[in-house]
Amino acid sequence: MEKPVTDQADGLRRLMAGNTARRITLVDSASDSGACSVALNLAAALEQQGRDVLLLDERNGPQVAPPARGGRLVLVDAVLHSDGTLSPLAASADHILVVCAARSEAITQTYLCIKKLHYAHALANLRVLVNEAADPAQARRLLANLASTGSRYLGMALEPAGFVRADPFLAQARRLNLSVVQGFSASNAARDFLQIASDLVNWPCLAAPDRTPFELSRQRAVHDVQSSAGLH
Repeated sequence: MEKPVTDQADGLRRLMAGNTARRITLVDSASDSGACSVALNLAAALEQQGRDVLLLDERNGPQVAPPARGGRLVLVDAVLHSDGTLSPLAASADHILVVCAARSEAITQTYLCIKKLHYAHALANLRVLVNEAADPAQARRLLANLASTGSRYLGMALEPAGFVRADPFLAQARRLNLSVVQGFSASNAARDFLQIASDLVNWPCLAAPDRTPFELSRQRAVHDVQSSAGLH
């Protein structure tokens, strides 16, 4: 039996079909991956680049689809349920972006998050962002390893969304209740967010996938999450 959330997502997608706005859902791969901070800073970076941006925070309760408005970018800071399901609004986005912390234990958590999303919504592709990486080389290595593992074990295309370097100005900006883009525009983290924002607007619009959930009892993954051990 299909989950109601998928029927609602399909209905919402049809309702929004005539809207030229683009929606991007951000998901924490673990509780401390920083998707909320990424969403706030991406919104600030996009606004600084002259984009019409709306940020919806599901952590404050259910959100509704905004009115149609051509050219608007809608960022949804989503809540991921324990079974891997998203709200209809989050599930029907043009792109789903998983935020991965740049720590060894977080890589396994990210793979598990992606696996849950894949089976809950039959996703064929996702984007992954590495948050607070030690350096660009580490971030690129993690993204490449995740892409390889997702393709091999899940048959998914995991596209890199970029990375944000670890930066003390991130914490300072939070203490000032500002985005790092607003408060410290010359910092490494601010430059990274501006680069991601610039790339994001050029992500291709994908055809809305059929996100009917798999029947997990019949289509369980052959490989355990520990198959991602090589990512460490």
